[in-house]
Amino acid sequence: MKELTTLLDRIGQRANINLRDLDFDVPSHIRNLVPLDQMVKFYAFYGITPHHPLDFHFRHSSLAGSYFLGKCRAVNSILYKSDIRGDELKQKGHVFRHKDFEIPILMDEGIEIEDSFLIKTLVHNFSHDPKTLERFFIKDTVSAHYANIHGSPCDGCFLGPLATVDLTTMHDSVIGAFSYVQTGEIAHLNVGPGTVWIRSPGEFNFLYHHPLHKLDDYVSFSAGRTPQGFIVDFVEDRKESFQKVFDVVNIEPSVPVPRSASLDRYAVIKPKTQIGENVLVAQRAYLQNASLGKGSNAQENCYIVNSRLSGNNVTAHGAKIIESDLEPNVFVGFNSFLRGRPDCRLTIGRDSIVLPHTIIDIRKPLAVPSEHFVWGLINNQHDLMSNSMAFNDFSKIDSELVQGNLVFEGQGASFVSAFRERIHHILEANGAFFDGTANRGHAQRNQRISFNTIQPYPDGDLEGLYPTIIIKP
Repeated sequence: MKELTTLLDRIGQRANINLRDLDFDVPSHIRNLVPLDQMVKFYAFYGITPHHPLDFHFRHSSLAGSYFLGKCRAVNSILYKSDIRGDELKQKGHVFRHKDFEIPILMDEGIEIEDSFLIKTLVHNFSHDPKTLERFFIKDTVSAHYANIHGSPCDGCFLGPLATVDLTTMHDSVIGAFSYVQTGEIAHLNVGPGTVWIRSPGEFNFLYHHPLHKLDDYVSFSAGRTPQGFIVDFVEDRKESFQKVFDVVNIEPSVPVPRSASLDRYAVIKPKTQIGENVLVAQRAYLQNASLGKGSNAQENCYIVNSRLSGNNVTAHGAKIIESDLEPNVFVGFNSFLRGRPDCRLTIGRDSIVLPHTIIDIRKPLAVPSEHFVWGLINNQHDLMSNSMAFNDFSKIDSELVQGNLVFEGQGASFVSAFRERIHHILEANGAFFDGTANRGHAQRNQRISFNTIQPYPDGDLEGLYPTIIIKP
C-alpha cells in the first residue's frame, strides 16, 4: 500500500498549493476520511451501451467501487465509490450554441480526472463552458462524501460533504458542507457551509444561508473528523442494502419494470415499490415502498421511502424524499432532504420547485401549494411562509427581495423561466416524454447496458492501485 499512501499525499499537497491563498489545509481535512485498506475491498465497473463512446484510460489510480460511462480518463487519482457519468458528452461534429455563438465540436468530449481524490462523488458532464467544450477536467481537486460535480470543470478545489457545484467552472475555491453553487464561474472563493448561491450575471442573484446552529444537526464537517449529522446517518444506516447488491454478479429486478422504463442493476429496490412508464432509476438510488409515476426519475444517491411521486417528477442527484406525496411535475433539487412522518405527511403541490439543498423536516402535516418555490430549512408552517413564494409573485420581483435568510437581486421572471427550462431539459434527457417511437432518453437507452468489472492489485507496494488499463471499442 506504499504507492497508494504516496499518491494520497501527492493529491493533498497539490490541492493545498492551489488553495494556499485561502489558508485552507487540505491534508488535515482528508486525513482518515477513508481508510486506505478499503481500496482493495471493492471492484470498479464500467458500462457499455450502443449509445455511448467506449473510451477509458486509467493510470496510477485507485478506482474502488467507482462507475464509469462514456469517454473517461483517470490519472494519479483516487476515486472511492464515485459515479463518473459521461452519458451527455458532446460528440465530434455536434454544434454547441452559446448566446450568439455556434461552436463546432472538433473531437469527442471526455471527462479527465487528474491528481484528485473523489469520495462517493457524482460527476455528471453536462458541460456549460464554451471555453472547454472537448475537455471536462477535474484537476488537483478533493471532494468529500456525497458531493456533486455537475457540469462543472474544477481546478484546485475542495468540496465538503454533500456540497454541489453545478454548471460552474471553478478554480482554487472551497465549497463548504451542504453548500450549492451555480454561478457560471468562480475563482479564489471560500464558500461557507450551508450556502445556496444561484447567479446568472446581469439577470439574477439568489443567495441563501442555512442557519448553522440548525444545519449542524443535519450535516457538519471539520478537519480530522468524518462527516456527521442526521442526513449522513440516514444514508449510512442503509449502506448494507447496497453491499448486497454489489456482492451479487447477476440480479433480476424485484419489481415489474415497463418496457419504456429503466431500473439500474445497482439500485436498491425494496418491497412495495412501483415503477411507471418512462421512469429512470439510476445506480445507487434507493427505493422503499415508493411509487414513481410516468416520466419520473430517481437519480444517483437518491432515496425515496414511503412516498408517492405522481408523474414527471425530478428527484435530482442526492435528494431524499421520506413519507411524502408529490403531485405531478414537482422538482426536488440536488441533495434536498424532505422528511414527513407516517402520521404527518408532507405534500407538495403540482409544478412546484424545491430548490437545491432544501431541508423540510416536519412533525405536523404540511402542504406546499402548487406553483411555488421552496428553499432553506423548514420545520413548520411558519418556516414555510418565510421560505417559499408563488411563481407569479416571484416573477414580479424586478430589483431586490430580502426575506428571512434569503437575499435576491435582479429579475424574478428570469429566475422562474431559467428553472422551468432546466427542468424541461432534465425530463427530456431522461426520456420522460418518450411516446413509443420518438423522444428517447436515458430511461430507454440504458435498458440494455452491460457492466464489466476491474480489480486492483491485492497486495504489495501497489496494493489498492489499479494497473494501467486502456479500454477501446
